[in-house]
Amino acid sequence: MTPRSFDAIVVGAGIVGAACAEALAVDGMRVAVLDAAFPGGGTTAAGMGHLVAMDDSEPQLALTAWSNRLWKERAGSLPAECEMDPCGTLWVAEDRRQLAEVEARSARYQAHGIAAEPLGADRLALAEPNLRPGLAGALRVPGDSVLYPPAAARALIDSARERGTEVRTEVAVLGIGSGEVETKEGAFRAPVVVNAAGARAAELTPGLPIAPRKGHLVITDRYPGFCRHQIVELGYLASAHAMTTESVAFNVQPRATGQVLIGSSRELAGWDASVNPRVLARMLARALAFLPSLRALSAVRTWIGFRPATPDKLPLIGRWNGVEGLWIAAGHEGLGI
Repeated sequence: MTPRSFDAIVVGAGIVGAACAEALAVDGMRVAVLDAAFPGGGTTAAGMGHLVAMDDSEPQLALTAWSNRLWKERAGSLPAECEMDPCGTLWVAEDRRQLAEVEARSARYQAHGIAAEPLGADRLALAEPNLRPGLAGALRVPGDSVLYPPAAARALIDSARERGTEVRTEVAVLGIGSGEVETKEGAFRAPVVVNAAGARAAELTPGLPIAPRKGHLVITDRYPGFCRHQIVELGYLASAHAMTTESVAFNVQPRATGQVLIGSSRELAGWDASVNPRVLARMLARALAFLPSLRALSAVRTWIGFRPATPDKLPLIGRWNGVEGLWIAAGHEGLGI
């Protein structure tokens, strides 16, 4: 079979690959997107869709704040199915020690031009009445949002398609070489190849320091107004971003449907796609410690996904020197959306 030729090939049609494809198409390139399943069907489909400024490091804060600005610029043009909701984030402090961190984090955010507002215990109770009494306070970041990740990925792919991008689904990539991508359907050639295969990226580019990190989520039936913000415990970063075998942290999100999305867990378990009842129980117990009235809600679904994790918790974005023409856009862990 004669290889198909393009200006650029993007491997992976998750949110990262879809964004790369759209950007390349906007630049006037003839683009092909190859995905083993369908757009937004991997890590993107399993994620929470929290558009959040994260300050675990200066590079991370710069990247996530920039991302938030880009999403806001296009919010008005997104399809309704993307369910973008500017609900903001509440970072909840359990005690006085964590309340001091609220002040420090508020200062960091504001130094980067990100609006942030410390809340005392009384104002926190008014903002989220279902939180348990006795919490010390919170940091409110009103510029954060929530959206539905699979629909957002499809919107980006559709935008790329409108600019001439060819999207090939159910095409398993076997290998990436210099200017060429091998698949079961034959070879595709381009001077630019982007490996955006998420947690599978290291299988196609050996040497990438990316490992699959399993996570659980639970979604409830519809309870409109149960929570008004994305609510996250202040200790989330320490729990979520330490590369330990297992960790859980309180993270709850309101959905446009009226459902409540409950997270989160992280587990280094290879490609084991089964639900881990012990980790799931720990995750739910942590959520109940902050929101006791969650106990009265009915859960309708539990699922797992695999985040592409790197040792330093930062994504790999740029040229891969080992293969001419190859670029990497992977390793975003939980921050791909």
